[in-house]
Amino acid sequence: VLAESNPGRYGFLWRWFDEVYVLLDLLLQHHYLSRCSASFSENFYSLKRVPMGDHRQQTLATAGLPKSQHWKSLLLLVLAPYLKGKLEKLVSSLREEDEYSIHPPSSSWKRFYRAFLAAYPFVIMTWEGWFLIQQLCYILGKAQHHSPMLRLAGICLVRLTAEDIQALEKKFTGATSSQTQSIKTQVLSAVRKALSGIAFSLSTGLSVSVFFLQFLDWWYSSENQETIKSLTALPTPPPPMHLDYGAGSALLPKLKTVCPLCRKIRVNATALSTSSYVFCYRCAYSYVKTHQRCPITGYATELQHLVKLYSPES
Repeated sequence: VLAESNPGRYGFLWRWFDEVYVLLDLLLQHHYLSRCSASFSENFYSLKRVPMGDHRQQTLATAGLPKSQHWKSLLLLVLAPYLKGKLEKLVSSLREEDEYSIHPPSSSWKRFYRAFLAAYPFVIMTWEGWFLIQQLCYILGKAQHHSPMLRLAGICLVRLTAEDIQALEKKFTGATSSQTQSIKTQVLSAVRKALSGIAFSLSTGLSVSVFFLQFLDWWYSSENQETIKSLTALPTPPPPMHLDYGAGSALLPKLKTVCPLCRKIRVNATALSTSSYVFCYRCAYSYVKTHQRCPITGYATELQHLVKLYSPES
């Protein structure tokens, strides 16, 4: 919201969205692994992580995981999905470059990423097949883990016991065993209770927000298109002009068939969905990839916002 309302000041949040999300997810998962011996979702379903071979020992969830299993779990929970998402975006970008021949046909870089694109489906098939086989073995009782990530982390999932729940409640409410408390201890206890209440409110609010977002997804689904049509019946207003022109900013040409960047007749006309302005595909691709914004309006823009236009004759 901040990046779209003020792209000049908060546009970096859009460009570094994945990294900001990973940082927040890292803090969240580290908190729950330290306090509850489980990830956020596992704690939500009353599960905890225990080291392999120690699941018979009744170790309380408040004791936390050993350092080795803690950091392995943290990296596999946060870093592995981040790297997979980045790899998928890289493959999508390379496929688009290969489709529109951004690089010269004889370049060694093009031969390399074509070989990479050819091998990528087999790598993904092996990865997904590994997960599928592990899940089938878990269903048939042949494995202790439903995910290979748990095996790599050296842990297994077990249900929370009554002792675990009591220990967690005692830890979160800040209860103490001493009957006589000093004023300082009482103040610290009150602060802990307030912080625990805030944390509980945020956790509950997050759960409610998830259900609210699912409700919005249902509300704007295909079954409610009549409501959306009534809201979108008005004509679309023209996009605003970026008034803060710099030395390298593009001014609109007089002819509508001319690209504002190269000042030539457009080739492979491509529009930016963030501003509706039309450019040559090569010009728009190169500019957006370098500056990550619209050259006319300055709106934050990514390569996925490029829309290829086709003439009726084609």
